[in-house]
Amino acid sequence: MAAVSAPSGSGQAATRGVDDSSVGIGPVPVELRRLRAFDIGVLWGDLAIGVLVLAAGALLVTPTDAGGLGLGFGPALLAIAIGSFAGSLLLALVAAAGHDRGVPTMVLLRPVLGRYGSYGASAVNVLQLVGWTGFELWAMALFANRVSDRVFGFTAFGLWLALMALTCTALALVGPVRVVRVWLEKVGAWVVLAACGYLTVYLIAHAHDLFHPTTGARPFGLAVDLVVAQPVSWLPLVADYNRFATSRRQSFAGTLTGYAVGNAWFYALGALLVLSAGLVDSSPAGIAAGVLGLSAGAVVGTTLLLALLAGETDEAFADIYSSAVSIENVFPRADHRLLVVGVAGAGTALAAVVTMSDYENFLFLLGSVFVPLFGVLLGHWVAGGAHADQREVRFRPASALVWVAGFLAYQWSLPPDVFLPGWWVRLVDRMPGALEHFSLGASLPSFVVAFVGAWVATRVTVTRGHAAGATAPRGDRPTP
Repeated sequence: MAAVSAPSGSGQAATRGVDDSSVGIGPVPVELRRLRAFDIGVLWGDLAIGVLVLAAGALLVTPTDAGGLGLGFGPALLAIAIGSFAGSLLLALVAAAGHDRGVPTMVLLRPVLGRYGSYGASAVNVLQLVGWTGFELWAMALFANRVSDRVFGFTAFGLWLALMALTCTALALVGPVRVVRVWLEKVGAWVVLAACGYLTVYLIAHAHDLFHPTTGARPFGLAVDLVVAQPVSWLPLVADYNRFATSRRQSFAGTLTGYAVGNAWFYALGALLVLSAGLVDSSPAGIAAGVLGLSAGAVVGTTLLLALLAGETDEAFADIYSSAVSIENVFPRADHRLLVVGVAGAGTALAAVVTMSDYENFLFLLGSVFVPLFGVLLGHWVAGGAHADQREVRFRPASALVWVAGFLAYQWSLPPDVFLPGWWVRLVDRMPGALEHFSLGASLPSFVVAFVGAWVATRVTVTRGHAAGATAPRGDRPTP
């Protein structure tokens, strides 16, 4: 059972007095809203960094014949800067909307999509969170396996996978406030910061000719989409944690700063690893081999890998915890702890079979689903729906159709060979004016379509509601 007390005047956090591990999906009470901008920044900064982010950054500069995008370091840095800021800004805006109501993200979607529509979003979110859990556990097990091979001379992927799953399940059972204040702020974030700070300095000091020209690179917009996909993947989770923030401003500032800095740093660090070591394997195992090969001795290399491994646990914790919360949106009486264990078990099974190519495809699929979904949410919020219409109707078909339109706009803008099955490629290619070479990528047109469509639909609904209220007899007018 996790607990917190109010922050002291010195800013030091205690962890006793109030239970936060089983709040459920209702609004967070005032006494539990204790996370400041620093707390939020540490949480999202730490969630923005990890082995899988390094792998995604490595894909930006990995040669195209090895499955990457083949960008030079300069264009990759520009894509990282644009994608990190844009994705983190979207994340911070949804965090602010979530703080206003104090409920998890999937519950936040109920006034937007309707109760049944939010169930659909919850189902999609659970699938992506189980997917992320599987990829995180896969990456950690590969890293641990590489360390055991170097230090002890044996490999046991299954053993390490089981140990990683048990560790992350335990963190998810503890609850977010204690994980942030006891583990991340005091240990986890600083271990990763020190290790990756050393690795960054080492790579820069030993790098040569980073900015040489390249040929045959994939479209620049596709690289931006790959960077945006990481922060966007956290959109369905952000309110689950930021509802514990002390204020909207603290929530927004901590999220934007923490995630943008962490995401940009680790994408760039992943690209540096490829260019400095000449890697062609951008998988977690390849990155581990690169770290061991670059560092000053086996002891230092092993220490770096262990630090990265320790810092990866919070990502899997967040995936497991929020997956359970999303299921509770549909089944509010379900036992939270049993859901945590079930999600962890499903993720562990998935981790045993996934590959690096699956990971790249997974990122683009997430972008196509969640960029337009939260374009719909923000369009509704900006149009006044956050205050004018919080009714939980059964279903809002206009919002659902706008979400689908945004998804199609994303697919319409992607190069046809990114991750899509053949039948879908043939279908999209037949659509007139396909934007497969759109220079700004797929995220921007998808978001614009969803945001504008939701804004228009919400304004129409609000206007009709005001008109109905104005014409109704005084005693029958709807109350706010």
